[in-house]
Amino acid sequence: MTSVMWFRRDLRLHDHPALNAAIESAFLDGDGQVVALFNIDPKVFDDAGAPLQAYQNASLTKLNESLNGNLLIRYGDPKEVLVEIVKACNAKTVHISEDFEPYGRIRDVEVEKELEKINVKLVRTGSAYAVAPFRVKKDDGTPYRVYTPFYRSWLKHGWRKPAQKFKKNPPWLMPLPSQELPKVSIDIEIPPAGEDNALKQFDKFLNSAIVGYDQNRNRPDLEGTSRLSIPLRFGEIHPRTILQELNESKDHDTFRKEICWREFYAEVLATAPESETKSLDQKWELMGWDQEKDFAQRLTKWQEGKTGFPIVDAGMRQLKQTGWMHNRVRMIVASFLVKDLHIHWIHGAKWFMKHLLDGDIASNSHGWQWTAGCGTDASPYYRIFNPMMQAEKFDPEAKYVHKYIPELKHLTGMKAHTPWEQPDGYINNYPPRMVDHAQEREETLRRYKASKGEKIIKEKFSQ
Repeated sequence: MTSVMWFRRDLRLHDHPALNAAIESAFLDGDGQVVALFNIDPKVFDDAGAPLQAYQNASLTKLNESLNGNLLIRYGDPKEVLVEIVKACNAKTVHISEDFEPYGRIRDVEVEKELEKINVKLVRTGSAYAVAPFRVKKDDGTPYRVYTPFYRSWLKHGWRKPAQKFKKNPPWLMPLPSQELPKVSIDIEIPPAGEDNALKQFDKFLNSAIVGYDQNRNRPDLEGTSRLSIPLRFGEIHPRTILQELNESKDHDTFRKEICWREFYAEVLATAPESETKSLDQKWELMGWDQEKDFAQRLTKWQEGKTGFPIVDAGMRQLKQTGWMHNRVRMIVASFLVKDLHIHWIHGAKWFMKHLLDGDIASNSHGWQWTAGCGTDASPYYRIFNPMMQAEKFDPEAKYVHKYIPELKHLTGMKAHTPWEQPDGYINNYPPRMVDHAQEREETLRRYKASKGEKIIKEKFSQ
């Protein structure tokens, strides 16, 4: 019997329950065949940023190599592509890792209905998470909206051990010609892609950066993070594979909590799909967001890393130059956009998704909302990041700033973070500060106070 393995965000062969299920199904009736399919969906691909497109191409190339050239690439509407494939090979089942993102859930239901018309079953096995959304709930059956109790319940729920790789390769089938990957033009160097490189990166992390991770993960001037967000985004490694290797030390526990943050945001998005583009806590929309005549210019300065605040600008330039940004800095630049410039978080979230190699809808949308104070947080309006204090604490020697802002290399330590205080701060044409942080902090608190009381001055604020 022939089965189809429809790869999506699970571009690997190890720890892959859906692939195992596809192979098992194929061998139920003799030496069956398996079609390894990747469908390039225009609705997904065309909306993705060029860095993400390029990395996907690289990852698919590696997956094809692992399959000895048997990965079938097809363009088009998933409903049409899947029906065409199963008819061409007389498949009885299509196997997937379950998708919990808003578009993915709708797409899979539509594909399932089309397959049912021709007596083909869509089989969901596993997901991109150690614990899939909808499984961790409060005692009253409602979903969690606060991380810490979710984490405790997530730990208590637990997860399965990594799935064993299939014992023998099935006869891979190519029922139709495979199409070429789309050409993508980018001006950044993407990191090594594919499952083997993901496993190597994880091994490197376990033997180096995880020591001191509890403290060093917040230091953009150090190599203190796992750099696994991109492989996790594409499913080149499964979180179960990672969790299996973690012990109970403080550093390992901190990293386990970071894995859980990803699963928590997936849960929030799955149970509140509208939160992809809308604030989870709608009352904070009452505070209003600036949309006056110079809105576009101010947003552009932020995007280009020309705000005049070095730690902010370094982060934005890192994003454009590498397709990645340190997580601590992501919070700093996000806070600056929404609380110093008073620009709605959705503009920042869209910019991130356009440039991030690890662009994940759930983590991105809800990370932005956490910073903006309109997402999963019990006391949001106190979190206003001071760029200078953040820089002093997490980039004390200005190594990170110097790397991405050569205009400030002549300034050492905190001098590089406060060029406006230095007599030679602007000799290399670094831009002046857009705003006064202290003043904008007070303005943000004023707006929060007004919105909390459901009072808005329409002449001043615009939705």
